[in-house]
Amino acid sequence: METQIDYWDAHALLEWQVELGVSEAIGETPVNRYESPQTMPKPAAAVDAKAPPPPVKTPEVDSVDEAQKAVSGVTSIDDLKSALMGFELCDLRRGARNLVFQDGFVGARLMVVGDTPSREDDIEGKPFTGPVGALFDKMFAAIDLDRAAEDANKGLYITTALPWRPPENRDPSPTEIAMLKPFLLKHIELAKPDVIVLMGNAACMTVLGRAGITRLRGNWQTVLGKPVLPMMSPRDLLRTPIAKREAWADLLDLRAKLANLT
Repeated sequence: METQIDYWDAHALLEWQVELGVSEAIGETPVNRYESPQTMPKPAAAVDAKAPPPPVKTPEVDSVDEAQKAVSGVTSIDDLKSALMGFELCDLRRGARNLVFQDGFVGARLMVVGDTPSREDDIEGKPFTGPVGALFDKMFAAIDLDRAAEDANKGLYITTALPWRPPENRDPSPTEIAMLKPFLLKHIELAKPDVIVLMGNAACMTVLGRAGITRLRGNWQTVLGKPVLPMMSPRDLLRTPIAKREAWADLLDLRAKLANLT
């Protein structure tokens, strides 16, 4: 005979069980836990409040694509300089003192692209300064050209293959050359020279995609529809004075080309 439990007795019994710590009701039928498989949840890993957060993976950036975007809307040389100064992806800028952008007369028929800036260039913020610059000026004075002349036929417009000096004057890496090439090509486009001179390996590598200035010098090329003459740089000539004879021959060839294009 079943025994009915009074409501209040059952209520009191339930309160007593709760006070004892009972937190879960069980079924009427007993279960043998050793016979039924169970999946126990894994305890959560302890969190160390002092541990640094896991690194967040930054998506890789195509520096060449970003450089092309940076110059896509540029319509003046001043805007190009601003675009270069705001370009943060080139690590060379972090070790350089100054941006070496240009010198000479904007509008000159001849544009000279030099190698990477020297220590003196980095300090002055101008290309072809110091002993290298002194020889540069003498070379072009010999064919009646002067960076200070404000005349399209007598003046020079000058820039460098890369606008920042590499540490310890090391050669620029292929990545650095590819990244900064869009800026140089845009510079040539905006300067609108009749003739371009590439002085040194870095200039030839950036514009022509080839190095080996001793083989390239004196051989006219065409870039952006313009005649281009590779030449030994004054820096090379100071190290190898015997090469000045070839440099003089190139200067005479350059003078003839400018006269023929008049």
